[in-house]
Amino acid sequence: MPRSIPPRRALCAVLAGACALAQAATTAPPVAPVRAASDTYFGTTVTDSYRYMEDLSAADVQQWAKGQADYARAQLDAIAGRAPLLARIRELEDSVKERVTSVALAGGGRVFYEKRVADANQYKLYVRDGFKGAERLLVDPDALAVASGGAPHAIEFFQASNDGRMVAYAVSAGGSEDEVIHVIDVASGKELVTPIDRAHYSYVSWLPDDSGFFYMRLQALAAGAPETGKYQRSTAWFHRMKGHAPDVAVLTAGKADHLKIAPEEFPFVAPLAGTSWTVAIPANGVQNEFDLYAAPTAHATDATLKWRKLFDRDSQVTGYAVHGDDLYMLSHLNASRFKVLRTSMSHPDMALADVVVAPSQEVIDRIAAARDALYVQTHDGSEGRLYRLAYAKGAQPVPVRLPVAGSVKIVDSDLARPGVVVSIDSWTRDEVFYSVGADDAHVADTGLQAVGQYGAPADLVAEEVKVKSHDGLEVPLSIVHRKDMKLDGSNPLVLEAYGSYGVIDTPYYLPRQLAWYELGGVMATCHVRGGGIYGEQWHLAGKLQTKPNTWKDTIACGEYLVSHGYTSSAKMALNGGSAGGITVGRAITERPDLFAVAIPEVGVLNTLRAETSANGVPNIPEFGTVTVKEQFNGLLEMDAFHHVVDGTKYPATLLMTGINDPRVPPWESMKMAARMQAATASGKPVLLRIQYDGGHGIGSTKSQRQEMAADRWSFMLWQFGDPRFQPAAP
Repeated sequence: MPRSIPPRRALCAVLAGACALAQAATTAPPVAPVRAASDTYFGTTVTDSYRYMEDLSAADVQQWAKGQADYARAQLDAIAGRAPLLARIRELEDSVKERVTSVALAGGGRVFYEKRVADANQYKLYVRDGFKGAERLLVDPDALAVASGGAPHAIEFFQASNDGRMVAYAVSAGGSEDEVIHVIDVASGKELVTPIDRAHYSYVSWLPDDSGFFYMRLQALAAGAPETGKYQRSTAWFHRMKGHAPDVAVLTAGKADHLKIAPEEFPFVAPLAGTSWTVAIPANGVQNEFDLYAAPTAHATDATLKWRKLFDRDSQVTGYAVHGDDLYMLSHLNASRFKVLRTSMSHPDMALADVVVAPSQEVIDRIAAARDALYVQTHDGSEGRLYRLAYAKGAQPVPVRLPVAGSVKIVDSDLARPGVVVSIDSWTRDEVFYSVGADDAHVADTGLQAVGQYGAPADLVAEEVKVKSHDGLEVPLSIVHRKDMKLDGSNPLVLEAYGSYGVIDTPYYLPRQLAWYELGGVMATCHVRGGGIYGEQWHLAGKLQTKPNTWKDTIACGEYLVSHGYTSSAKMALNGGSAGGITVGRAITERPDLFAVAIPEVGVLNTLRAETSANGVPNIPEFGTVTVKEQFNGLLEMDAFHHVVDGTKYPATLLMTGINDPRVPPWESMKMAARMQAATASGKPVLLRIQYDGGHGIGSTKSQRQEMAADRWSFMLWQFGDPRFQPAAP
């Protein structure tokens, strides 16, 4: 519950104390007092020394956090090599004239995309007629930031109408992801609807004739209501563009009886352009499998409508596409690396569904319907592939010849147009967008993303190896370094690992990474269990009670890198963000001797308490609940905070968090910092870096990302003993 507002005199005293603490913070971080709280789960008592930090509104918690942040900032700024490193990062990124993302085509040949030019701080929304047409700026978040007093704004999503004449978009401020939906006329820029707030994790789905759209809105929580209700009982609404009729509530989580939507699920409603169908999906934010219901689009807003189920989660479907009356489904039912099934929209029968793409060595990631064919995106290890499957009965998938190798992602498709738009990325080359037509003669660079001066360095090489983990299973490990690197153990190396939700760590390259490679650095990515590099079995092998495989795979990869001379324990850092905080936190609490540096970014570090936060309930399917004994045991085992042991020599640790983070509450990093500072015997720093105008990183500005990279790498090199990065003597 929020604490009451203190009287003005008391508030002034608090602020004065905070200012005095900030001035002293350059010499030592403030010490957090221990106020033990205990809970008993199934006969196991767990004591939490810093439970009080979960109340972020408490004045003493805010004061301590500000002191920690000021101390961390002073320590990082004192690193001699940080300023020139940041300057080099900026130079490398500014060498790319324009950075493009989120490409989408619409009617009339219009192409919508987000772009950030070299001197801009944030992505802006643009439109052009065709890939080669003149572009126009539609939405400028930097201007919104100035108008609101400086808080950084970001475009969370956009969705053009089918005819390309309107575009809906959502913006949020300060990294909060608290989205507000706007709709504008593309030609004039005029606002067409009253902005819609409480649209966190929302979407916009237009009717085929663009006369209205569906969207999702969170419930309005009453004052004092527990924050765990934030993402519960959301409603899918319909807004009609003409007239003044109120928006229609179509589906509400936890209310519908024939269409089962649990209170914590999100109701997704989408008309399928090019068909007469509208679908409804009760979606759990972290669960890849879903139920699918359908209804005629003409009746989709009818309050008495009975939606017809096409399949449920038992079918283990994670993606779908519709062409005519054919329903295509991407499923891992008895096919860990996925298969593509086909049944009828009007008379679905999962038991008799045809297998149109059989499971194989490759993992199928996505399917998308275009006018000419179904397109199938796969990967084999770190290499992506694309196939074209004709709609004719008995057709077989045909490989699409792409101009370069790398990770492949379908970014746009439509039943009204042949082909798709894909992006191709790699460990050593910047992303490029290609249009893929109905045959291989029509595969071309869209020209939207230019490869700048440093977009494809010739002196980098990527290696793919396999490492035996603790149980003998081989884990893929990607290693990127300069060609002239020597295997003598002297190289600074950052090992990255994630391992949750079946997420695949696909290859990527950004010019700013060259700053690390220029300093002799090596980057390695361990494709740990819990991720999806080898399909659903790989995901399940690092989920709930099998989660220890995630950090044990990471440890095995670290040992391999040391034993094969890529680095040494004295020059190896472990980095992971969000759910990757579990990986980092438990790897260093299990093997603190293996790593010199640990950097958990917006990390999940206190899983036993995550369920009390707003985003904790939606994450139960992936990590578990304390209300089930076996899952409680799993949560306690993956909780890094509760595995910190007094007197242990822990690595130097830089914990990064954003005060507005809606996904992982900042108190998880705060509690971990306090516990490690009290427990470590290594004499190495434990710093808590807090971004006060940021959140989870979604929508972070270019300057924020550059500052984070400079802090991350300079902290590593300082702790590795690089003479160029030692703080100046006081």
